[in-house]
Amino acid sequence: MICADLAALAAGLPREGAILGLDLGERTIGLALSDRRRRVATPLSTIRRTRFGADAAALLEIVRGRGAVALILGLPLNMDGSEGPRAQATRAFARNLDRLGAPPVAFWDERLSTVAAERALIAADTSRKRRAEVIDHVAAAYILQGALDRLMHMEAGPAEDGS
Repeated sequence: MICADLAALAAGLPREGAILGLDLGERTIGLALSDRRRRVATPLSTIRRTRFGADAAALLEIVRGRGAVALILGLPLNMDGSEGPRAQATRAFARNLDRLGAPPVAFWDERLSTVAAERALIAADTSRKRRAEVIDHVAAAYILQGALDRLMHMEAGPAEDGS
């Protein structure tokens, strides 16, 4: 099932269970995983893309092995918020994955996630070689953490102002 937004995803989720975040690139898929209570995203791994069937099989194996109950796909919007060819390709990937029985999928705006991941790795004094190895799954963690924060905010409900 492809959800229209995070609220629709949240409505159908079990109380606990990990969520897998994906940073879908042309050559790689960065993966991050939340804890079972969905509070913290942790970079997991990177899948080297070959063809959809192999990519999907590898991804679904990780979903099963980690017990993921949902997927968050980074949606690469243009800076003006419009959708270009990469966003359309991401939506097509989600549709094809859904046909294979993937858990529910929702999208999260991924603008500047790779830039934020790169800056964090540079701040941590990570070598250029190591940054190239981990950037995709660190970006996936940024995407997933944004969605987790939003889900936690939705779960908390409106704040009371005490008046």
